[in-house]
Amino acid sequence: MVANRREFIKAGIVTSISASLPLLSSCAVNTTASSAVKPAPMMPVPAFVATNGINMAVYEKGSGPAVVFCHGWPELAFSWRSQIDAVAAAGFHAIAPDQRGFGLTGGPTDPNEYDMQIFCDDLAGMLDAKGIDKAVFCGHDWGGAVVWAMARLHPDRCSGVIGLNTPAGRPGDLPPVANPVPSLIKMTPNYYVATFMTPGNAESVLEADVRHTFDFILSRGGIWNKEAFAQMPETSDERQMNLLAMIQRDDPPGDPFLPDEVMEYFTQTYEATGFTGGLNWYRAAPKIGAIMANAASRINVPSLYIGAEHDVILPPSSANGMEDFIPDLEKYTVMDSGHWTQQEKPDEVNRVIVEWLQRKIS
Repeated sequence: MVANRREFIKAGIVTSISASLPLLSSCAVNTTASSAVKPAPMMPVPAFVATNGINMAVYEKGSGPAVVFCHGWPELAFSWRSQIDAVAAAGFHAIAPDQRGFGLTGGPTDPNEYDMQIFCDDLAGMLDAKGIDKAVFCGHDWGGAVVWAMARLHPDRCSGVIGLNTPAGRPGDLPPVANPVPSLIKMTPNYYVATFMTPGNAESVLEADVRHTFDFILSRGGIWNKEAFAQMPETSDERQMNLLAMIQRDDPPGDPFLPDEVMEYFTQTYEATGFTGGLNWYRAAPKIGAIMANAASRINVPSLYIGAEHDVILPPSSANGMEDFIPDLEKYTVMDSGHWTQQEKPDEVNRVIVEWLQRKIS
């Protein structure tokens, strides 16, 4: 799950974390992924593409204008299994990579080899390898942060952007959004992003029982129901979004909603790879501001933001003000959905994405 960075910065946590991160010189590559991870079920057979120093595993289907699906944490290309089929059937070339540090792709162990410029360069290199000039980039969670950044760091490679749950970061040359909706999360040093920063800390909890971890994280209700969330005590692990503390409970909040076959693939993959690669995305987060300060300040391609009613980390209100720097923007809210929107409400998400693609891209 990507951080609500605006609230994170306001709490003063990013500054202190940035100062305390270790400076590592190792560039060792995680080779476990390619040797131990199985290709995802319910997906096309993946191919490997050399890009930006990694071998990126890419699932693809269909032909026509390219649509690249970028997953979040702790997800995989597998998270887009329903969208690949629907978008390919609608006449598009659907592409879903396991991104740097994840799944079949794996990646460096050094957190310095992870940052927003690198993530976007990975995707640009993947397009180059496939001979694709431009693509629509569709991302969820951390993948959403990447696709909005693609439109500013590599605008010549983007024909459109779809952000699922994740809003576009506001350019620094604009004033803050007037009257922002306060977050329901009580920001403290227990916020999950802060607890993810120290190497080994989150790994020890997440990897102790990987299936238990996914049963909690990929769930409905609990922390993914905004009404229930708002009624919880402000000192609770829930309201502080202290994921590591909740995972360690025998019965954490929320109800798993995905089929066992899906949960088993996530579990087996992360048992093979561990969580360090994905956690390095968080450990690189303090570098985002400096990278995006030099990026284009406007997004001038057709754009779609899809929010989810019950996402308390990235609520639909977090997209307020995007119109100020994205002239061609549409918004849609999926009702009765938590954070895992494309897996929780696949038919509705597919319908909205395909209808938009057919109007704006075809």
